[in-house]
Amino acid sequence: MMLDEVLKSNESFVKDFEPKKMSHMPQKKLAIVTCMDTRLTGFLEPAMGIRRGDAKIIKNAGNAVVDRDVIRSVAAAIYALGVEEVIVVGHYECGMANVNSEKLLETMKMRGVDEETLSGVNIEEWIGAISNEEENVIKVVEKIRKSPFIPEDVPIHGLIIDLYDGKMKVLVEDK
Repeated sequence: MMLDEVLKSNESFVKDFEPKKMSHMPQKKLAIVTCMDTRLTGFLEPAMGIRRGDAKIIKNAGNAVVDRDVIRSVAAAIYALGVEEVIVVGHYECGMANVNSEKLLETMKMRGVDEETLSGVNIEEWIGAISNEEENVIKVVEKIRKSPFIPEDVPIHGLIIDLYDGKMKVLVEDK
């Protein structure tokens, strides 16, 4: 079971870890909205020069669904935690690109999600399916920018990273 492995790893971790008091405020006054892709773990932060305590990182599937929770998290980062800049980071070869919605629906049904629950849901929209990674980043930046909860003086940028070589490309540079 993975839980046992995680707890064993944690025991080893705390033996060698030196505790350090840190602020919950992001030291670089930065929030990053990005994808939950496992290939970004331990990769995105060093590629951006981000270390522990530097930034608030908000992750979801494909970073495509800019819903109430994403806006709430970005707004909380700005108003309560001192964030002054937001960067949306997408990546190439995203698992949410070109999702097969029919297969997804069938899998959900097989795992016990009932027809009635699924009947009122646009599954591609709900799951965060995207057709083009670069266009998605641009759309996400626009959605965050247009939210009435996000102040106009906070720059919202859009970048995309190559998972192979780590190079980042600016798609939207705000202010």
